[in-house]
Amino acid sequence: MNLFNYAMHVKSMSKLSWVNDALRELKETGRYVPIRVLETGQGAWVKIEGRSVLNLCSNNYLGYADHPEVKKAAIEAIEEYGVGAGAVRSIAGTNILHQKLEQVVAEFKHAEASLSFQGGLLANLGTLPVLAGKEDVVFSEELNHASIIDGLRLSGAKRYVYRHLDMNDLRNQLKEHRREGKRALIVTDGVFSMDGDIAPLKEIAELGEEFEAMVYVDDAHGEGVLGDHGRGIVDHFSLNGRVDIEMGTFSKAIGSMGGFVAGGAELIELLKQRARPFLFSSALNPGDVAAVIKSIELMKKDDAPLKKLWNNAALLKKGLQEAGFNTGKSKTPITPVMIGDEKKTVEMSVSLYKKEILASPIVYPTVPQGTARIRLMPSAVHTEEDIDMAVQAFRTAGKEISVPGVV
Repeated sequence: MNLFNYAMHVKSMSKLSWVNDALRELKETGRYVPIRVLETGQGAWVKIEGRSVLNLCSNNYLGYADHPEVKKAAIEAIEEYGVGAGAVRSIAGTNILHQKLEQVVAEFKHAEASLSFQGGLLANLGTLPVLAGKEDVVFSEELNHASIIDGLRLSGAKRYVYRHLDMNDLRNQLKEHRREGKRALIVTDGVFSMDGDIAPLKEIAELGEEFEAMVYVDDAHGEGVLGDHGRGIVDHFSLNGRVDIEMGTFSKAIGSMGGFVAGGAELIELLKQRARPFLFSSALNPGDVAAVIKSIELMKKDDAPLKKLWNNAALLKKGLQEAGFNTGKSKTPITPVMIGDEKKTVEMSVSLYKKEILASPIVYPTVPQGTARIRLMPSAVHTEEDIDMAVQAFRTAGKEISVPGVV
């Protein structure tokens, strides 16, 4: 390196010195989370650093990410259509598989039409700014996912946040602020990913009807988990036709990649003209699309994996509670093990990893300070022996780091 380049390097490093300070602060406060690298596909057990560990933090609820029929469908699609879509959907990127996928999703969700995106995050970022703009008003749940928050910021709409699951607060805010916007939109997660509780969607739909506000539900963690054969939260509450827009993801229970929205045919047509991720980013790849179609086909055919998922979740919660752990207020397979202290939560995760349990810590800013937890995600491919092993490892690790109440 010559003298000039060295001087420029030093100058650049000086400008970025804050990066090391930020990393140091994360480590000192116990909020630096190590990222584990999997050396195998998703499953009940995975290999990391050459050793097998029990995987308890994957969103692969039904085991479809490594299902032989799903993999076969993806391989066959790649052989016929190639590995890439080649363009954005509005130019030359719409393949016949995309059309089939959107028909399959609409039928599965009992909706008029659907539109696929490259991810759930992009579905929110693309759809919300079309539904609401600067002349409109939005009522957003306090614990909505970051992608909803970002989508609403992009919309430019006036935003009001109502308290978590508090329908009285939502009603009061609608009474006070509904007339501030030309259009109004109520937005909520269906299943809240950090706590596992469920939005009171029936009451939200009723308020939407009363105050002439559109209702949008992000059902990322409800797809494949709630409702008949995993049709989601709208089906779970028998609200078909009463929720205006359902958003979901293909990357969790469905096991592949991508996201979607489902709703009225005219709305979907408008999104094809205005949703920026649809217009300005290449389409889902053929293999991903075919995998999603096959997963939905499997879900419709057999709900045994869904039943196994819920049975495993019940066993896990029961075992952890009997061991003295606080598993929060979850009403879904999502199982938060509440620790509170962030350093202790990271220590707990490290201790579990030494005991062949992959269970990542969830700390601030993902959750509020003082509510750090280890979030467990049981799946249909775990055995009862896997669940028993996990509970025993938690019991031992909890005693080692002195988690209050653990016996």
